[in-house]
Amino acid sequence: MAAQETTSSEAKTALNSERARRRRDVAKTVRNVRERLSTGDGFTPNFEYELLLTFAKNRLSAALALPLFALIVGSISLLWMRVDVVVGWMVFTIIAHTLLLMACRRFEREAPAEADLPRWRRQMIIGDLLYGLSWAGFFLLQSTAPGHDGSEIFQFATMLIVIAMLTMLSASLPRALLAGTLPITLAIVVSFLNQQTAIHYAMMAMAIGAQGFFLMLGNQLHVSTVTMLAFRAEKDHLISELEQANAISDEARRRAEEANLAKSRFLATMSHELRTPLNAILGFSEVMKNQLLGPMENDTYRDYSADIHNSGQHLLNLINEILDLSRIEAGRYELSEEAVPLAELLDDCKHMMAIRARKKNITITEAYEVDLPKLWVDERAVRQVILNLISNAVKFTPSGGEVHIKAGWTAGGGQYISIRDNGPGIPAEEIPIVMQAFGQGAIAIKSAEEGTGLGLPIVQALVQMHGGKFELNSKLREGTEAIVTFPASRVLEAMPALEEAAGTGIDPRRSAARRMIVRKAS
Repeated sequence: MAAQETTSSEAKTALNSERARRRRDVAKTVRNVRERLSTGDGFTPNFEYELLLTFAKNRLSAALALPLFALIVGSISLLWMRVDVVVGWMVFTIIAHTLLLMACRRFEREAPAEADLPRWRRQMIIGDLLYGLSWAGFFLLQSTAPGHDGSEIFQFATMLIVIAMLTMLSASLPRALLAGTLPITLAIVVSFLNQQTAIHYAMMAMAIGAQGFFLMLGNQLHVSTVTMLAFRAEKDHLISELEQANAISDEARRRAEEANLAKSRFLATMSHELRTPLNAILGFSEVMKNQLLGPMENDTYRDYSADIHNSGQHLLNLINEILDLSRIEAGRYELSEEAVPLAELLDDCKHMMAIRARKKNITITEAYEVDLPKLWVDERAVRQVILNLISNAVKFTPSGGEVHIKAGWTAGGGQYISIRDNGPGIPAEEIPIVMQAFGQGAIAIKSAEEGTGLGLPIVQALVQMHGGKFELNSKLREGTEAIVTFPASRVLEAMPALEEAAGTGIDPRRSAARRMIVRKAS
């Protein structure tokens, strides 16, 4: 049965996981379709706004670095270029750089919902093109200047640095990267092509190769940026789902707390409103049943008064059980613990059930281990546990049957109670049912035995409150055994005398003196 329950639980968990995965897939598909429909080309969205914003932030972060680099390059170029030419080039470069910065600043400040993305993309591509043309003009101007040893190497190194910087800054917009770097490479190629020497041809080929390499690098950076944005969007979506689930959970918890409060108020009202008239019914019906105010001539009336008293007593027990279970579930059942002798408590409960057992000619036997120490428990709760178990055993045992009560030590040093009968038993598949509130087995339903189905759940809850364990073992047509185990921490043992403890190594509790006292009552 336990294996079947485990398999069923695993199947439910797998089913819930599969449903959650399907919901996520459907939500992702709907989101992708909505985003594709919202784009002009119908393809998967490329996070246009985020990429433009990344481009703008990259450019703004290099607002001072690029002019400073241009100033350094221009200063070195004064060695072989005229001052007016260098100054004119620097002015044009700074103007192109400033225009692009202004566009990036305006885009960053504009609200995302109001941004005209195609217009901004064109402006940024044109801005990068102007900046690239300024550097292309620099290399073309150098080709017209008088030759100087090392100027070609300086041009080639400058070209590599500029293209590398533009690749890092403009990778989020591949078209802008191409517009900014291609004019520079073409200018270098034209400059070296005019030299018509082998070294210049080699450097021209390396410039073309560098252009291709940096374009590939820029494309990889663009893919990485898009992937990062996709992961970020998925994370934000998951966070929103978690927040929504958390809000639903909070609302469900609030409703559950309100329902629990309403239930507590209802039970409190029922306790007052029902117990008061019910006690009156019990009292008056008992007076009529026992004929305390005079004889009742009609026998049928006497039988009716007895039925009224029995029904009222049953209803009162039902109310008490519901209230007890409700207090336990609400965590308001407080244990009043004290030292309780288990054997004496079992005797008291057995004597209380003796009358019911004699009516059905049921024999109750006892077997207690001697010298059981007291338990630190709530006497009322343990008494209720024992009475419920003995009552069930007597209720479902046929006439002439037997009920065996045992108590003793557990292997871990605790104490146990065992109540076994030779009744019809419970099918294995019905044990989880009878352990639930208001659960009744098929035999109880067929036999129409009085009961609410709350006895065993209350027993289990009370035992767990004591840190113990409750087990119900039963086989069809072989009887039922209920076992209650209390942990060793509940056992109160007196300290053994030093003479007894020294040298023997024998625990008096587990010595041969553990005799069984067996009594029989019918």
